Amino acid sequence: MGIAIFLIGLIGWHAGMYGMFKKAGIEPWKALVPFYNTWEIVRIAHIKRFWFWLQLIPIAGQFITIWITIIFVMNFKKVSVPAHAAVVFFPFVYFPYLGFSEKEKWYGPEALQHYHKPASREWIDAGVFAVVAATIIRTFVFEAYVIPTESMEKSLLVNDFLFVSKMSYGPRIPQTPVSFPFVHNIMPFSLTTPSYIKEIQLPYKRLPATSAIKRNDAVVFNFPAGDTIINLPEFGSKVTYYEVLRSSQFKGNREALLAEYPILVHPMDKTDNYIKRCVAMPGDVLEIKNADLFINGKPADNPEGAQTDYIVTTSGSGFSDEFLQDEIGIDLENNNGNFSPGPDSKTYIFNITAAEAEKVKKYPGVVSVVKYVDTNVGMFFPNDEANFPWTLDNYGPLTIPQKGKAIALTPNNIALYRRLISVYEQNTLEERNGQFIINGQITNQYIPKYNYYWMMGDNRHRSQDSRFWGFVPETHIVGKASLIWFSWNKGPRWNRIFKVIE
Repeated sequence: MGIAIFLIGLIGWHAGMYGMFKKAGIEPWKALVPFYNTWEIVRIAHIKRFWFWLQLIPIAGQFITIWITIIFVMNFKKVSVPAHAAVVFFPFVYFPYLGFSEKEKWYGPEALQHYHKPASREWIDAGVFAVVAATIIRTFVFEAYVIPTESMEKSLLVNDFLFVSKMSYGPRIPQTPVSFPFVHNIMPFSLTTPSYIKEIQLPYKRLPATSAIKRNDAVVFNFPAGDTIINLPEFGSKVTYYEVLRSSQFKGNREALLAEYPILVHPMDKTDNYIKRCVAMPGDVLEIKNADLFINGKPADNPEGAQTDYIVTTSGSGFSDEFLQDEIGIDLENNNGNFSPGPDSKTYIFNITAAEAEKVKKYPGVVSVVKYVDTNVGMFFPNDEANFPWTLDNYGPLTIPQKGKAIALTPNNIALYRRLISVYEQNTLEERNGQFIINGQITNQYIPKYNYYWMMGDNRHRSQDSRFWGFVPETHIVGKASLIWFSWNKGPRWNRIFKVIE
């Protein structure tokens, strides 16, 4: 539903721009080319050219694009607040009206010369309106997001520019409402200064949704383990506070860690945004066996672009550059470990999809292709090796907590639920002599008030996901990754632009 609404808006926007460009004396086909259309608007409306380049800045660029569009519409002598509101909220209707109605015509920048407000005042008013409107859109409708890492390859690639639908799962009322516009959690031109004031906090509330979260949705969410970070660029969410706290250096000694590093505690809605695939729903039983994922005892459906590591043994002949680049899609200049030599001259490690593994099997001289299985223990949620000696590729079985469904608590399984009870659901939890005291009451069970989800990257051996930090509560869900609107790798990836995300 969210994707359908977005596509209707997109078609209406471009159709209207087609007619508006024609009236403005611009070749109308230029209205259909991303970025080129705003370049032409900047030119015809006599806007300084640097504004075109500023719109390419992630997040803040949304507001600048809206402002450029409002200025363009003002050249049709549409200068009122209702006209500006129509540009922002109903462009798929308003633009076709301006473009194809015989009553409306293009006047150009001269349209504002004899208006009772100075043109500079109109520009300022348009800018203020654009800021407010873009903030509302970003909070409640959709948000732009750029894929920063390879954890979702080859489904989603580094430098894919996405639209994340807030309406799909229901937009959240901001928990931290006082913050710098168009910035998530760190101020521009700073690596450590918070962009918000956390003294004012609102309770969790989500508006009605157009759809529910479904298994295998690509979901953007607030990183659960990012609530407390070591506030240095080399740490943050890359090397979490909890990892460092458990390390051999500190062994759980919080006071020693606080004395060594600066700490920042983020509100829930200001932790870093992550994108992963929701592989397990509330109530599902998840298990990973020898690198294969099972849900409720059945093999999970893997996305077509999902990657994992394979150990490839050859007779010693190796692989040609043409095969690696053209058939497997490995960038030999920057392969990020997707292809590397193994322990001897006949062994290689590939990080590829299942379809690409089949191509490797057929290559001359290949003796075997088998999935790599990681056997390291102790780094994974719930970080209780005695009771849960799980590894990256042999994990579970684990039941995902479900709202309203009681969880039996024992000394052997409490590690799974401590954070859920005390942090995500904000209860007091004490453990005495094998008993559990929640909010002052002795109990041997807990009934969650939220639903929880299990998120994993499609690039299974290159993803920091729920296997490392556990459940994702519904409170942390931001939205559904819906559309790739642009993609870049040494130039535009034209085959990915306007691609609907599966």
